[in-house]
Amino acid sequence: MNSIPRSVCPVCLKQIPAIHETVGDDTFLVKECPEHGSFRTIVWRGDPDFTGWSRVKIPSQPKTPFTHVDKGCPLDCGLCEAHRQHTCTAVLEVTWRCDLGCPVCFASSGKEAPADPAREEISHLLDRVKQASGFCNIQLSGGEPTVRNDLPDLIRLAKNKGFPFVQLNTNGLRIGREKEYAAILAKAGLDSVFLQFDGLSDDIYTTLRGKPLLEQKLATVEALSAAGIGIVLVPTIVPGINDHNLGAIIRMASENSPSVRGVHFQPVSYFGRYPESPADEQRITLPELMRLLEIQTNGAIHASDFLPPGCEHSHCSFHANYVVTEERELKKLSASGTCGCTPRPANEGADNAKAFVKRQWSAPEKQLPMANKVMDDLDAFIARAATHTLAISAMAFQDAWTLDLERLKGCCIHSVSPDGRLIPFCAYNLTAMNGETLYRGKCHGHGNSS
Repeated sequence: MNSIPRSVCPVCLKQIPAIHETVGDDTFLVKECPEHGSFRTIVWRGDPDFTGWSRVKIPSQPKTPFTHVDKGCPLDCGLCEAHRQHTCTAVLEVTWRCDLGCPVCFASSGKEAPADPAREEISHLLDRVKQASGFCNIQLSGGEPTVRNDLPDLIRLAKNKGFPFVQLNTNGLRIGREKEYAAILAKAGLDSVFLQFDGLSDDIYTTLRGKPLLEQKLATVEALSAAGIGIVLVPTIVPGINDHNLGAIIRMASENSPSVRGVHFQPVSYFGRYPESPADEQRITLPELMRLLEIQTNGAIHASDFLPPGCEHSHCSFHANYVVTEERELKKLSASGTCGCTPRPANEGADNAKAFVKRQWSAPEKQLPMANKVMDDLDAFIARAATHTLAISAMAFQDAWTLDLERLKGCCIHSVSPDGRLIPFCAYNLTAMNGETLYRGKCHGHGNSS
């Protein structure tokens, strides 16, 4: 095994060598810690081919690195000067409180949460994002951000500082419960909601979120639609729990177009305390999701529709875009992809991703009727595509077993730590088997990095 560190030990989080090993159609990340032994974890199952999905990018250094290379990835995050991608989305946690206790929570939000950061602290963190990355997309997250009564003020704060796209990451319960709340958020300038939405049956929510929530989720979609806020449904996919429900989620999204702008699947990752390594049967990989989407939509979606990302590392995600017809069917939009033979600049992918997210995940602009114009089929399709587009994507977040430092170095989704550093999302949320974190909960105050 190559001696160059490429991952971390799930027990101690020390940097260790790792390789990808393909057996038949399956690819595993294989690594060994001198102290805690070997680990072998599935990361890719079947077609499209793992190697063929790769896309080489010309690295692009962050606008303003806040840290220097010292101990090596992933221990120098801030971003360090060896990071290979700009920030596309900065995730800013405005609270650590939550009104749910989900077993699959990234943030491990609990009842003993620290005090919310003051508005002045959040203002400082937004300034740090601007200094580090310019006017990237902002996602207000938590915890559950809607437990803060001043959330509309925080949205206005980000908008007034010049950030063009502000999104809310939420379970949506307050939005569905309080009749006027969505309109208040819209008036404050909210562009989009990243809505936790795991399926179309209450047994799924009872298992993943601890209680039946479907009625509340549908009420949230209705409220956001009425307020003119773009909706992205975000299902966490767990084998044996809701992997049978992908087609139903897509159909629901189509029926609620153009209010629902996208579906962004997230295969389950394992953060928190896991005394035993999760079995490979407890994981679902990106190519499996592509194939299941084809099966469960009866071929309305094809696995071959999906493309690797232009922004983050190619093995992190997939995406495809569709027009929702008047009959609520999906018609694929032609996509400009590359063969992967010619490396593209990483910053080009980041810029394109920021522009696409702002355009697609916000509510569409209202189109004026085309008076006295007789439209042929192409005209009608183009007119429909101006409003009724649906983006379908997936993002495979990395945990201590699947972490590949090559992927991490190309990350474009960066958590804003309380001390003002920007840390790749998977590094910020990384936990050892005993629940020990690498960054979360260990970055306090404004700090002195500059």
